[in-house]
Amino acid sequence: MLIENPKTYKGDEVDKIFFRPSFSGENANQLGIRVIYNMPQPTTVQVWSRPENVLKSFESGWNGGANAVKMQKTIDMHKVKAESSFSAEDYFSMIFERVVASSGVGFEDLTGTELEKAETEMFRQAIAEGVRSTMWIGDTKGEISNLKTFNGFFRQIIDADIQIANLQINSEEDVMGAVDTLKRCWYQASDELKSLRSEGQLAYFVSSDLYNAYIDELDQMGVDSAYNGIVNGQAALYYHGIPVVEVPLSNYDTEKFSHFCILVDRRNLVLALNTADMPENEVRMWYNPDQMENRQRAVFLAGADIIDQRLISVVYSNY
Repeated sequence: MLIENPKTYKGDEVDKIFFRPSFSGENANQLGIRVIYNMPQPTTVQVWSRPENVLKSFESGWNGGANAVKMQKTIDMHKVKAESSFSAEDYFSMIFERVVASSGVGFEDLTGTELEKAETEMFRQAIAEGVRSTMWIGDTKGEISNLKTFNGFFRQIIDADIQIANLQINSEEDVMGAVDTLKRCWYQASDELKSLRSEGQLAYFVSSDLYNAYIDELDQMGVDSAYNGIVNGQAALYYHGIPVVEVPLSNYDTEKFSHFCILVDRRNLVLALNTADMPENEVRMWYNPDQMENRQRAVFLAGADIIDQRLISVVYSNY
């Protein structure tokens, strides 16, 4: 198999090769949110509240309390495509570098399988980053960013009646301290959100500058036990036992939410992907001899939503 040969993936291949590796298992945990796949259209998420007042005096007959309340949310799914192109020379260099780095083979030892694996891995990572960034700052109106395929969480935060504190600062020097920001986000949260702390699903999602500022503030405490007690060798920082997760968006041109802190139940943020419910579902990689470039394209359905607006608290500023 040559690098110029066209490659087409359909059906289960699209899901297993390009999406499951990026949005399941450990990789999904790194996103820190709820990811659902290939739900029947329209994609509907159901959330059940816990039954209350279930204890009754022991006596004859049925004295059950009220039924659990079901909340249903339909996620708006959008047909999207991911495309990239490279000059033939650049494309081969990138693929060859990946093959050599991963397997230690030389140029004369390249096989079709190794080439195809390197190609799919490069495009899979590009798709994953496109979906990740859009689920946060995607905006069909184009006011937050130029990622317009579907609305991300920030667009929905702006449009919905969510508890938000806009710090209204004018420069980076005026940004509230990291600990103070985390604290403010907690105190303004709804009682419903705070009550879920014991379930271990709460998380702070913060901008990169706030994440780094929090590290600096921990360093400045001057007490090793304070820093180690919060980090303790984990992959993420913690504030009062709640994970602090960095959301890197500095590479994107977005004027809003340049400095933010979001406290939320992880299960309340949902990313939905569908690679099965449309005839055009496919991933293709091919060589265009007229333009002398290698091209890649993926077509699928995607959408993101905040399920319960009570279970999220936001502090942000623009500067």
